[in-house]
Amino acid sequence: MSGLDTALTPLRFLERSLEAHPDREAIVDGPRRFTYRDMADTVQNLAEGLVRRGLKEGDTVAVLAPNSAEALIAHYAVPLAGGVLVMLNTRLAPPEVEYILGHCEAKFLFGDAGLLQPIVDADAATSVEAIVLHPEADGTRGELGTTGTEVEHYEDWVASAPETPRTWEVADETATITVNYTSGTTGRPKGVMYTHRGAYLNSLGEVVTQGFEPLTRYLWTLPMFHCNGWCTTWALTAVSGTHVCLRAVRGTDAWALIDTESITRMAGAPVVLNTIAGAKEAHDMGGELSITTAGAPPSPTTIALLEQLGIQIIHVYGLTETYGPYSSCEPQPEWSELPVEERAALKSRQGIGMISAERVRVVELRDDAELNDVPADGETMGEIVMRGNNVMKGYLNSPEDTEVAFRGGWFHSGDLAVMHPDGYVQILDRAKDIVISGGENISTIEVEQAIVAHESVAEAAVVGMPDEKWGQRPLAYVVLKDGAEVTADELIAFVKTRIAGYKAPGGVEFVDALPTTSTGKIRKNALREMAAG
Repeated sequence: MSGLDTALTPLRFLERSLEAHPDREAIVDGPRRFTYRDMADTVQNLAEGLVRRGLKEGDTVAVLAPNSAEALIAHYAVPLAGGVLVMLNTRLAPPEVEYILGHCEAKFLFGDAGLLQPIVDADAATSVEAIVLHPEADGTRGELGTTGTEVEHYEDWVASAPETPRTWEVADETATITVNYTSGTTGRPKGVMYTHRGAYLNSLGEVVTQGFEPLTRYLWTLPMFHCNGWCTTWALTAVSGTHVCLRAVRGTDAWALIDTESITRMAGAPVVLNTIAGAKEAHDMGGELSITTAGAPPSPTTIALLEQLGIQIIHVYGLTETYGPYSSCEPQPEWSELPVEERAALKSRQGIGMISAERVRVVELRDDAELNDVPADGETMGEIVMRGNNVMKGYLNSPEDTEVAFRGGWFHSGDLAVMHPDGYVQILDRAKDIVISGGENISTIEVEQAIVAHESVAEAAVVGMPDEKWGQRPLAYVVLKDGAEVTADELIAFVKTRIAGYKAPGGVEFVDALPTTSTGKIRKNALREMAAG
């Protein structure tokens, strides 16, 4: 950098909102409301509390909390104090939390009483120097049940303001700002390191892609612990928008906040879209609300359903290793003239890099580092690879895993896709989810989208099941809509009218609900275990 350059950091976003809109509403968390002045003051106080308790540059602070004011404030206070933030998945079991706390060498653990109680009961946080209880949702003092573990209270850590407020700056923009842990479905979770620079640039990409503006009121249905809320914890603050916290995603609660808080933006996996669309409170939004979705390609059926409610769907794609969304489906004006189902099918594709990212490539499936693009024929399957500022710094304490992921100079996503002639990418599957039947690759996503097109189906997930003749056949787990009826044979016959017969499920299991992660992704590893017997 030249002598006049400054290091990029999302801390600047809060400083700017404090300068421009100090009295604008920054956070709504139940009955509690914070202006940007309130938020900035609390951030400064918590940073002071962390430093007074011995936090050094590069030390790690873990947070186990739902979407809340405290979770959001930590995204600024920890890096302002020179620390590294680790947001913990709220569904993790005590041994998983214990592993992560040890792996990232967390100095302190902050969290809500209900989430910390099982961790403390299991003695899973003995490696940290202090456990700090957040206030309850109504702002009252948090309390744990009977325990032999000493805990402290958040109010005491934010009680003192610094004599001189800390500057909203960092010396090194390549320093780690957060570590986000992968789901660990194929082994131990890996710690994905984000830099100040990457978080800053991805946040600006989110501002553009999700259409954030100063009057944006955003409902937090996406977990803040998931890729730091796809960097929206910082992006919305960049435009002085209002963070409206929702601690648990239920259709009734979400619609109540959408209406009473005049929500204009939200985000979540397709399961969240289904929750919103399927709620009895659902009503026409007249184009005032848009929902950004990722985690799995939304089915054309889901997109069409939300459009009928006057809700715009923004489809993005990314991974934990890419700060969340990396690319988006950029709709073309002429698509608006197409029939609903055809338009929705186009919107379920991907591949145009966000303004802060580089282009997405689909390369041949090879074991070596040579990267050759597949032909743009919409048929030849390859792996999606990415690079640039919005790709992780690397895996924490895992140089071997980092080297494998970055082979050939690009990040290997493990996602399989085809490149269409118009430059859009159609995601077919995760490499581990593809069903290979009689030598043919079958995309479980394609089969799922054919199934959910049936009027009786609410959700579906497809995995491979063993087959003596073909090696594997698709097995569908299906959730029906309330009061709907359809037999397995009828559903299979319907699917065969939409896709090739060899891709149709070899069996259908009707279930009350699909297993999901806390971010709404279907846990296909659990379904594969069920299918294997």
